[in-house]
Amino acid sequence: MSASRARLGVIFFTVLIDLIGFGIVLPILPVYAQRFGAHGIGYGALIFIFSAMQFLATALLGRVSDRIGRRPILLTTMLINAAGYVLFAVAPSYWWLFVARVISGCASGNISAAQAYVADITTPAERSRGMGMIGAAFGIGFVLGPLIGGLADHYIGHLAPGLIAAGLSIVNFFSASAILQESLAVEHRTTRPLFDFGHMVEALARKQLRPLMLVWLLAPFAFSGYTVVLPLHTTKLFDWGAKELGWLFVVIGVIAAIVQGFLFGKIERRTGARALLVVGLFGMAISIAAVPYLGSSFLVYVWTVPLAFSNSLFSPAASGLVSIYADPTEQGTILGAAQAFAALGRTAGPLAMGWAYDALGSRSSFLLAGGVMLLGGLMSLGLGPVSHAPTRAPEAA
Repeated sequence: MSASRARLGVIFFTVLIDLIGFGIVLPILPVYAQRFGAHGIGYGALIFIFSAMQFLATALLGRVSDRIGRRPILLTTMLINAAGYVLFAVAPSYWWLFVARVISGCASGNISAAQAYVADITTPAERSRGMGMIGAAFGIGFVLGPLIGGLADHYIGHLAPGLIAAGLSIVNFFSASAILQESLAVEHRTTRPLFDFGHMVEALARKQLRPLMLVWLLAPFAFSGYTVVLPLHTTKLFDWGAKELGWLFVVIGVIAAIVQGFLFGKIERRTGARALLVVGLFGMAISIAAVPYLGSSFLVYVWTVPLAFSNSLFSPAASGLVSIYADPTEQGTILGAAQAFAALGRTAGPLAMGWAYDALGSRSSFLLAGGVMLLGGLMSLGLGPVSHAPTRAPEAA
């Protein structure tokens, strides 16, 4: 295996561990929260704080990686991840569980450094396919995580899921220490204020980047809101439980792994990343808005297929386009801004759609989520033509 492919493999494994850890939590977090006496607002706070910390971390770590390199960020967050999972396993109270989610949210901000690493070691023409590899890790993590979490908790005990995730993070740390070389050339390093969210404003100010930044906000807002409303809707209408929801995540993850790991690169070579971004957004909008009109559990599973397929096109296409439009000296910063917008959307989406479900009802909340996704699709139509040469001079509106 070439050095470049080995390094891509480690990045793949890094993102995979992040998503396995996230997926492990999905089917068991409600049980853990209720064990400590938490009700709906307490459970919602655990979801909110993870996304809020991820929002802060993606913005910070992207800038730090542009300053000191990608390798130190990736290695450090692997150890932080391990600590968060151990605390999740042994948490003696709700508030310790809350702290564990804070730690995990911070560590999950390493996605911007991982994407920047891929951008550093791939050519512009290959970049979307490299991002597709990261997307495949997302999909596989969504398959393995809920399975590991549910089965380990049921057959081994409550300590098992967190300790398994912590062990994987330690293995990841040692493999990355041995294989990963620094990808950011010294001449491309920049020093920018660390606690400055002006890079998000700066990205929005660029005419070429603005539609993408808005898409990175709107699509996660709508999709995360959908994932909150769906369990409420299916539990009330079809009496779903953890098992049915777990299989739904498996369906989403399998499709994501197939599309992003094997099909995306082939499709993107024919159509281009911009077309796949547009198709993915409009496909998700239609798929989400149609859910309240489905009359059986079987139809919900069937209709999840086009939703998962559309979502699997969106993520690597959006990441690849951002990295192509950005200058080599600011890959971490701009990708960090995109991930920060995404984390902001994932933070606000569950709260907004949860409120919509309580205040407006199931059908209206799905239609609202689909409408927000549709707005993202309309924004994507404003993207300019893609050049495989990064933009050197920012264009202000």
